[in-house]
Amino acid sequence: MNAISRVSTTDGGGPPPHGSGLGPGRRPRARSGNFGVLDIGSSKVVCLVARIENDGTPRVLGFGWHRARGVKGGNVVDLQEAERSIRAAVASAEEMADQKLSGIICNLSCGQPESRVHNVQWTIGGRAVTEADLRAVVSEGRRRMAEEGREPVHALPLGFTIDATPGVDDPRGMICDTLGARLHMVDGASPSLRNLGLALHASDLEVEELVAAPYAAALAALVDDERQLGATVVDMGAGVTSAAVLQEGHLLHTAQIPVGGWQVTNDLARGLTTSVSHAERIKTLHGGVLATADDERETIPVPQIGEDEEVLARIPRAMVAHIIRPRLEETFELLRDKLDSAGLGRDVGARVVLTGGASQLVGARETAARILGRQVRLGRPHPVRGLPEAFHSPAFATTLGLLAWGAGDGRPVLDLDYGARAVREGVFMRLVNWLRDRV
Repeated sequence: MNAISRVSTTDGGGPPPHGSGLGPGRRPRARSGNFGVLDIGSSKVVCLVARIENDGTPRVLGFGWHRARGVKGGNVVDLQEAERSIRAAVASAEEMADQKLSGIICNLSCGQPESRVHNVQWTIGGRAVTEADLRAVVSEGRRRMAEEGREPVHALPLGFTIDATPGVDDPRGMICDTLGARLHMVDGASPSLRNLGLALHASDLEVEELVAAPYAAALAALVDDERQLGATVVDMGAGVTSAAVLQEGHLLHTAQIPVGGWQVTNDLARGLTTSVSHAERIKTLHGGVLATADDERETIPVPQIGEDEEVLARIPRAMVAHIIRPRLEETFELLRDKLDSAGLGRDVGARVVLTGGASQLVGARETAARILGRQVRLGRPHPVRGLPEAFHSPAFATTLGLLAWGAGDGRPVLDLDYGARAVREGVFMRLVNWLRDRV
């Protein structure tokens, strides 16, 4: 086997077209060479090493998957445990791909990420708008976030106004006195991002780009028509449930609540007086929110805490559904309130697509449709070459969405490198550079 070589990647230039990151034709802003993605969740850490083929589709060269430790609710709570989980997943992917990663594209779940729309006015003074003016507008949006202790991750333009004329997609070269911009900023709390930076730095990794987790899931699970007509992706993870609203190919809003599949497991452990590990197994084998008459009669064995393994209680299978249903209903009710408070209107993102491991609970789709009052389907990520079938499930939508981002999908229409520049110049990378200089 050849010696493992170190890989460092950079973005190309140019705006990507709308549509799926797995469609034909290499995108102008797709990654060149091999690159890595890292999905850090509350239940698992997944690393993929991939390259973009000439037809624009990613091919996975190596993958690693390890149980997450030291991460709770998307946030790093134990640096050493988180480092071990990250190192184990990355090492497996590197060994399979025969590559050494120095940088990765990482998902953002920590820091209570939020969406904010900023209206920025910039004086042009009767000359032509330049790219420097657009960068200055984005810098102003970042400055406002920094004053609130937030770190911007995405700065996506929703439209520009030239003097009193709205609806301008690209104002460069146009003459005006005042340039107005509507910026959709996705940000996170700076301390949480610093802790993530510490864990990754300890694992000898640099973050080249951060991508909001529900946005990544949307890139993997939505079809082109859903992106254009409007859809809401609900990513039901172990520690958090997050949502991304898209319309006309734009990310309009993200939201997150600190409730996920782990809370369902914990409810089962308490309600059935069994261990967390046994509760997780029961959830996987028998979990759901719909109970039938047969479930009332059928019983399942449940090991009891403090008893010998041979001592088993037998409970009606329907009891599992009775415990799970209130938690799942609460999750969708909290999410409904979050989406309603965004003021987007019921017609925006009217179709709901469920992703994430917890979305696979029997009856989750029906419960979501009833509480959210919208059409709901279960979203499976688009197939990717080089991955086993197990990865093409809703539980890996965020992971494969990071690959789509690497293929150039979902990036801003204007080639201003918003996301990558925000990460490189922000407090997150300043911390990593500070550590590099002193450790």
